[in-house]
This record gives sequence, C-alpha cells and structure tokens, in this order.
Amino acid sequence: RITAKAGPSLTKNTPNTRRYFEQILPFELTSGQRSALRDIQEDVRSGQQMNRLIQGDVGAGKTVVAMGALLMAVDNGYQGALVAPTEILAEQHYVSLKEAFSQLNLSIRLLVGGQKSGLRRDILTDIEGGGCNIVVGTHAVIQKDVRFHKLGMVVIDEQHRFGVQQRAALLQKAHHPHMLVMSATPIPRSLAMSLYADLDISLIKGLPKGRKAIRTAIRSEKKREDVYRFIEQEIIDGGQVYIIFPLIEESEALDLKDATAGFEKIRQRFSSARVALLHGRVSSEEKEAIMQSFAKGEIDILVSTTVIEVGVNIPNASVMIIEHAERFGLSQLHQLRGRIGRGSRQSYCILMPDHAVSESGAIRLKTMERTTDGFEIAEVDLKLRGPGDFLGTKQSGLPDFIFADIIQDQDLLAIAKKQARELLEKDFTLSKPQHQGLKLYFESYYRDKHQYYGLA
Repeated sequence: RITAKAGPSLTKNTPNTRRYFEQILPFELTSGQRSALRDIQEDVRSGQQMNRLIQGDVGAGKTVVAMGALLMAVDNGYQGALVAPTEILAEQHYVSLKEAFSQLNLSIRLLVGGQKSGLRRDILTDIEGGGCNIVVGTHAVIQKDVRFHKLGMVVIDEQHRFGVQQRAALLQKAHHPHMLVMSATPIPRSLAMSLYADLDISLIKGLPKGRKAIRTAIRSEKKREDVYRFIEQEIIDGGQVYIIFPLIEESEALDLKDATAGFEKIRQRFSSARVALLHGRVSSEEKEAIMQSFAKGEIDILVSTTVIEVGVNIPNASVMIIEHAERFGLSQLHQLRGRIGRGSRQSYCILMPDHAVSESGAIRLKTMERTTDGFEIAEVDLKLRGPGDFLGTKQSGLPDFIFADIIQDQDLLAIAKKQARELLEKDFTLSKPQHQGLKLYFESYYRDKHQYYGLA
C-alpha cells in the first residue's frame, strides 16, 4: 500500500461481527461478498489506514459488506459513519441497519438536513459523547458542528456523488479513519486503474442467491397497448410497476413526454389501479411518504422521473417502463433498471423509444437488451462517449496521455501502475538522484495545472 498513514488497528475480537454473519444474517453470502469482507479485514488489521473501493453491479450486495466494515469498527471501540448522497438513500440505509442489527445492542442515529433543532442537538450530543455507535446521514455529517467521539470507519455510498473536498472533510473528523467507498456505477478496468490508483479495489461480481436476471425488451409505440395489458396482468399477479419519464413537465424546447401529463394518462388508462406521481419537486416528506407507501404495496404504479435512479429498494417491484429510453445514457438506464429485480419475482424492463433513434441511441438500447452485466455496459458506454464525457469533464481528473490510449492500452496501463507503485515504495519522495528528472517533471506539470485553474 502506497499510503504510510497509520490508521486504527482493528485487531480485537469481533463479537457483533461474528454473531451477525454467523447467526443473524438471513442469507448466504456470495463468493464476491466474502472476498470483499476478507480484503477489508486484512486492511483494518494492518495498522495502516484503509482506502478501499468496493465496486459491484446493481444489486450485487454491497450494503452487507459495508455493514461488516461498520461492525468491525464498533467491536473495537470505534464509531462508524455511513454517508449517502440523498435523504431517501440515507433513510433507507438507516432503516436497513436498524432492522439488520436489531438483535445487537447498538445505537444507530440518522443525521440529515432539515431535522428539528432539538432532535439535531440530541443527535450531535450522542455522536460527540460516544453514545452513538453508527451514524447514517447525508452531507449533513460533514458539517463543522458534527464532532465524533472516536470515529474509526467511514463508508461513502455512491462515492461519485461526493467531491474530493467533501471526502477529505469527512476524513478530518478523526485521526486517519479507515475509508470504504462504494459505487454501483461500474467503471471499466482501464478507467479504474487511472482514477483510483490511490485506492485498493474489491470487485463484487454475481448476484445473491434467489435473484433472477431481469428480462429487457425494446417495444415501439405500436406495441403500447400490448405493454399496458402486460402491466395489468402483472398487477393482478401481485407485482408493482415503475413508469419512468425524462421530464417533470412538458417542455417547449424538447419534444419529450413528461411525467405530469403521463401520470394523468396512466391514471385514466389504469382506473382500477393505485397510481402515484414522484419527481424532484416533491418535498422530502411527501417523497418519503410515497416511497413508503410503494414499499408497503399500497401503490400499484409509480410514475416517476429519474429521482428513483439510485438506492431505492422495493423487492416486489417487477416491471419498469422507460419512456423515451433513447434519451437516457447507458449508465442511467442501467441504474434505473436496477430498481427492479431485487426480490424473488421475475422482473421485466421495457424500453419504449421514440420513432426516431440515432445510431448511438440504437446501440445503447440494443446493449441494454442484450446484457445485464454493468461492467460490459460500462465498456460500451466508454467507447461511445470517451473517457471525458463518461466521467464528466469537471470531475474526471484524467491525465493527459501523450502516447497511451486509455481504452486500447489497458495492459500497458496496468504495467505502468504496477511500476509506479514499486517506485513509490522504494523512493516515496523521489529524492534519489536517478529520479530527479521525474520529480522536476511532475512539479512543473502540477504547477502549470494549478496556475491554469487559478489554484496557485
């Protein structure tokens, strides 16, 4: 490991961890989950700060791995923090942890924005005093007035939604706490080697037992009534349905179907079904109430925008219709599809494009129809968009390669990464005479970069 920073050494007995995984956990771990937990255990026992990325496809079971990491910290007298980008996801994690650890004597608190001042003060006092074992929250956890008694493990979910400074602020809440970041957005091996050279990476492949592969199909407007009849039968059989629209309201600039008008049409067409509308302008309280009703089976059809893209877990939802599917990116389509297929029911994703689909749009739809492998989808997405657009130019952080191609030269990049690590292990400060040219080059390179971005 390149980092020389000492981190909490979690070497004591782990009664809660053992009890949870050996006696309480209601399902068998996959080989990928067991491997990731072993990686984490080796890291936290090494005496050095863990910086590990858990990459897993949608539904691969990353959350239970995060639970194991948090329990390891608690068993050694430390606190754990699980941070998510949205309140919906944070609240879902909070409920999941409360339920999973209900037989363990642990204090778990939820910290999000907008909580009443009295409740917030109580939570902050509990965290600082050490009464809280695990805090689950949003960016609210990063705020200056949040002080931990003894933070030892930070878990960041959907890490790409957090900036570098936000992650750094979390790590400053304690003396080099272990950090575990998770992503359900598969990143091709070539990009992972470049972007996450400072992180150790664990891959979780495969789905938990009992999960069935989602069947995906492309259907034209001519087949709409057939699709609606299929929805009716699925509801009769006890399933629930998502219908996703790209917009909240009709746009003059874009000729796209919108969720608000679509909701009215769906409600008229399925007059005997319970239909609800969810989008980004709905208040947090109303959004939470709708999702809870959907989770309880009180809603048959949820008409929504992409607000449900990440983290929402409704095991009984078995059908997803995506309107104007050609307008969505591959990663977004894959994340949306991942909201179904999370239970034992056979699930179906139906892509309904406009009549005019571009060449790249057709490739995206055919890729979704052909495979459910997020890593394969990510490779296609990278080839279609290139590395800058794949990650977003503002946060890509990609090096300006002169000789190598980040897509075509993966083997060369792997060798370069290995040699760079070996060099840093032998001469971390590049102080040896034979490394002075390299040191001068990087000093010049980053000085120019800082001046360009106004950071110097």
